[in-house]
Amino acid sequence: MSEQWKTTSASDVPAGSRVRLKSGEELTVSRVESPFLGRSEMLAFIEDTPSRWYKRPVPATTSVEVLVVD
Repeated sequence: MSEQWKTTSASDVPAGSRVRLKSGEELTVSRVESPFLGRSEMLAFIEDTPSRWYKRPVPATTSVEVLVVD
């Protein structure tokens, strides 16, 4: 199997994806909160794992990288 990062829009990221943001932060998306704080142009990626809970708001149209395993 090979792994590669694929660029996509934040609004196209499904739960369960491994995401790398422009800042270099990586997280495993447990769920997506959209709209975020009632703003349709924003969403939040939420990682809820035994090792951490993390929420990262991003613009829905921003580009992110998703880890793809072939």
